[in-house]
Amino acid sequence: MSVFVDARWTRTDAYDGISRYGASLIAELHRLHPVTMLIHDRAQLALLPRDVPYVVVNNPLSPRELWLSRTLHRLGADVVFSPLQVIGGFRRRYRLILTLHDLIYYRHPQPPGFLPLPVRLAWRLYHRAFWPQRVLLNRADAVVTVSETTRNLIAEHGLTRRPVAVVANAPSAGTSQTDAAGERDAAAGPVRADDSRGARRDLVYMGSFMPYKNVETLLAGMAALPGYRLHLLSRIDPAREAELAGSVPAGADVVFWRGIGDDDYRDLLAGAAALVTASRDEGFGLPVIEAMNAQTPVVCSDLAIFREVTGGHAEFFAPDSAEGFAAAVRRLEEPEHRARLVSSAREQAAGFTWAASAGRLLELMRSVVHS
Repeated sequence: MSVFVDARWTRTDAYDGISRYGASLIAELHRLHPVTMLIHDRAQLALLPRDVPYVVVNNPLSPRELWLSRTLHRLGADVVFSPLQVIGGFRRRYRLILTLHDLIYYRHPQPPGFLPLPVRLAWRLYHRAFWPQRVLLNRADAVVTVSETTRNLIAEHGLTRRPVAVVANAPSAGTSQTDAAGERDAAAGPVRADDSRGARRDLVYMGSFMPYKNVETLLAGMAALPGYRLHLLSRIDPAREAELAGSVPAGADVVFWRGIGDDDYRDLLAGAAALVTASRDEGFGLPVIEAMNAQTPVVCSDLAIFREVTGGHAEFFAPDSAEGFAAAVRRLEEPEHRARLVSSAREQAAGFTWAASAGRLLELMRSVVHS
């Protein structure tokens, strides 16, 4: 079985969620079965596994994408996996597996700011109705998603007639990850920081600053949390930072890091009072699993996806309740309760590994090739 994975959406500067998902699956999948990566820029190799063979093909945004199948036929592909639902090629003879991570942008249509303007415009048009998604997904032989929550939503909206399998995200050994727009930068540092923690308790937020992430609720809740410092770790647009900084309550302790390196992230997370998020919507919530794996409690908005990922082993609050957020943080001050929560959460996190996810993906590949 000749397996190809489309790695052309891998960033060249820093990991985002799609880049990390693809690279992590490629690394583990290649341990189980030979894999060839598709790239369009050799700079992408810096964020991809070094021991996996690759082929340079067209940029996925190029008109040549329409004829990608010809290249894959020439390469002898039996099955192609894409970590997105977008890939070109007509009259293919190989099997195709596509990925739909979530349905967030149907409810929150603002696209990620790093995309080019024409792509952002197409993004908004694409998410105005479900039928374009159905067209793309029904081109595949099978569909992958990252959670049971999203699989249920795919079924609820009738997005595909193809079988849908869950191939979940996972924390990587020795590294940390983030969601699709919350990338880190090893060269960055805090805007205001204090090297001596003293009695201060650190709260960690890792994620983007898009409106649906609802960081405003975290900021408002800090008014009721004296003695705590909220660390906002991800890169942030200066205009968005100014907007959020203007809503920080008087006396609240908040630090904008503007990006953070892996080592600093691991150290900060390991010593934090909690990882926090007030998001109104998520496809998975990878920082949550990272925190659970690091034995750091999670305080999160009460969403179905967070219930699934944490197994209920977290402190929950209503997404728009600043008071609920502060109360949830305060509940962790009871030592025995905190210890029980950390222990049960660590057991839950152990069920998420890239090796297990790669195994499920390989099983799906074999089933579509031999069907």
